[in-house]
Parts: sequence; C-alpha cells; structure tokens
Amino acid sequence: MKDKFTILRSTAVPLPAENIDTDQIIPARFLKATTREGFGDNLFRDWRYTPADEPISDFVLNNVSFSGKILVAGKNFGCGSSREHAAWAIYDYGFRVVVSSFFADIFKNNALNNAVLPVVVTDKFLQSLLETLQQNPQTEVIVDLVNQQISFDGKLEKFEINAYKKECLINGYDDIDYLLSLNKEIREFDLAH
Repeated sequence: MKDKFTILRSTAVPLPAENIDTDQIIPARFLKATTREGFGDNLFRDWRYTPADEPISDFVLNNVSFSGKILVAGKNFGCGSSREHAAWAIYDYGFRVVVSSFFADIFKNNALNNAVLPVVVTDKFLQSLLETLQQNPQTEVIVDLVNQQISFDGKLEKFEINAYKKECLINGYDDIDYLLSLNKEIREFDLAH
C-alpha cells in the first residue's frame, strides 16, 4: 500500500531540459541495490555532484530557492532504458508528481506503478509553468487527480490518466492491493458459478 493521492498542493522544482533519459535520472552504476530505498540520494547524480562529490551549485536540486513534491521537466521525460529505478529515485527523493508535455511510455507506466503521477500538459502550459516557477519559486501548483486537472496562478489544464491507475493512486493501491480490494466481489462471483 502506497500513499493515497487525491489533491496535491505544493511548490515545484523546474527542470526545463528536454529528452531527460533514465540514465540521467539514475545512473546505471547505482542500480545494484536490491531494495527501493536510497535511490533518491542519487537522483540526477551526475548533474547534482562533481566527480569529487561536491554539489554543483547551479543545478536546481541544489538551489535552496526551489523545493516541493512536484518536478516540472521539459518534453520527452524518462526516455532511454526501461529501468524502474528511475521512478524509484524520483519517489524516494520526495517527488509525487512529474509534469511534462511528453513522457516515454515505459517510464510513464513505471511511475504510475510506483505512486508517482506523470501529468501530461500542452507545450504552452508547460512553458508558462516553467517561466512562472523561475520568476517565483514559491508559486503553488495544485494537482487534482480526482478532477484530472493541474493549476497555478489562475491557469488550469485538464490531463488524462488511465481509469484503473487513477483508482489505484486515489486508494493507495498497488496491483495486488487492488485485487485484494475486490475480495468480496471475487468470492460472490466464485460462489455464483
């Protein structure tokens, strides 16, 4: 059982780069762990730290002005390999939503399976959000999963999500939890046949 998700109100972290691949999200050398914990420490590792493990001051995750549970990224986020560890790293770091105008399909599914909501918006909305965050890091972004909409500063856009994954996120279910939630219906069906 994961965190339940209905409405998230949070500041956001802008990362306007396009074509961010899974090796940039979590470099391959950190994939040896057998549990999901600790991956957040290495999220965007090669962008956050020098080879001598010194923080790179101009990278957004090292900028104290930006924080929150929402990552706003450029187009084509999560491309590259199919590693589920990328979604683990994003979740473990503390992000619950990633906003982009396009996600790689495998990353999108991995995110949804790991309680991270990928919100697809238009290029225009994305650009406006990125610009607003750069100008005012304290901008509150509201992600309303129930009504499938994202808003900030009076601007609102609807987004699509698979109905099954939406139900799982709202209830904090993984695939097994969802099946267990149908236990009564399954028993009734079994007894009737």
